[in-house]
Amino acid sequence: MIAASASPLTRPLSGVAASAPRLLIVTDHSELARALEHHVTTIWPEAECRTHAPLSRGPLHPGFTALGYDAVLLDDAAEQGRGLHWLEDCLRRPGFAPILYLAPKTATEVARRAIEQGAVDCLARDRIDHRRFATSLREAVLRRRQSQTLLRTSAQAQDMSRFGQVTIRGHRFVRELATGGTAMVYLAESERAADMVVLKVLRAAATEAGEDQGQFARFLQEYELISQMRHPNVVRIHDLGVADDHAFIAMEYFPLGDLRSHIAGSLMPEMALDYLAQIAGALEAVHAVGVLHRDLKPGNVMLRTDGSLALIDFGLAKQVEAQVRITHSGEITGTPYYMSPEQGHGQALDARSDLYSLGIMFYEMLTRRKPYVAGSAMAVLYLHGNAPLPTLQGELARYQTLLERLLAKDPAARFDSARQLLAELETLRAQT
Repeated sequence: MIAASASPLTRPLSGVAASAPRLLIVTDHSELARALEHHVTTIWPEAECRTHAPLSRGPLHPGFTALGYDAVLLDDAAEQGRGLHWLEDCLRRPGFAPILYLAPKTATEVARRAIEQGAVDCLARDRIDHRRFATSLREAVLRRRQSQTLLRTSAQAQDMSRFGQVTIRGHRFVRELATGGTAMVYLAESERAADMVVLKVLRAAATEAGEDQGQFARFLQEYELISQMRHPNVVRIHDLGVADDHAFIAMEYFPLGDLRSHIAGSLMPEMALDYLAQIAGALEAVHAVGVLHRDLKPGNVMLRTDGSLALIDFGLAKQVEAQVRITHSGEITGTPYYMSPEQGHGQALDARSDLYSLGIMFYEMLTRRKPYVAGSAMAVLYLHGNAPLPTLQGELARYQTLLERLLAKDPAARFDSARQLLAELETLRAQT
């Protein structure tokens, strides 16, 4: 049992901002994580502690330097006793947060090695000396905040925060991910999110007129739409702002990538059905706030390490009741392979158009091929409107009725809503 053994030591940090510290706990043992959090909140009641469990979440991203943390508490038993390996890896990263190491009381050689490698202290993990813990942690946090204050005023910080021609404070450049016609996309480390993020920076400045101004409005609308949603299958937005007259969005980073690579591999039908339900759940939330996604495709569905999916990229999304029309009437937007017949003809859309796109994805998840393929975008659009519905063979035939209700040419023959689709999936699962 891990227990405190001394007074609270609740005096404030001196010489640094009064805000409560944010600490990262690296351990696979939930009891130790809870005990450490108790010790920390005894010192700072408002402190924020986050836990990274190596066995379930894997290694830290190579670009992660704990920018948003005041200190790290590292368990020697992490990843089945590879704590010293973790310590060495973390301290090789420039500017990494100070680390307090926790090892068995009898492991004197481990403690010596941890201190030699650069840990600020090594404490007994089986019975933590609270007074020593508080003293070491206070010193580590104070040192971290002083060094971060100096860094923020340096030329190095300016260079670290450069994304193309734009400086975005509080974010550290890691690498460029993509270059698009309207935006640059970067991998960054966010101080505010205390995590890796995808940073999307609009190319056009807010002061520019004409079509560029329209791009700026669409970019801001993208964030406004997503910010209304609180759903486990919708991408999390960490930050939004304007820097050097360029809008940016910092959003959740997905190290496992998008659904395309998993479809190219091999998805069991049960997994395809689970993914269908997760995306339908996201659409239910999206549609509930009056938003159509309009570009649903595997590349816009991301995978988290816990197996959940998240819907991203609302750049083509449109509020059904929007008073300001940002796109021209009848403009065709989206990806032809996944576009509903009515969208392909520039007709009025509702939630059933997104469900059609989801049906195309479901067929692809089951068969690893697209139902309608042709030599040009217009030819693909023609097939969506006129070709026979695809058929499922063998064991997959049990999903044929479900598929036909998603891919009906006439929207009236489809599911009325994502909620209705989810109810049908519940019935289907109960029968298997």
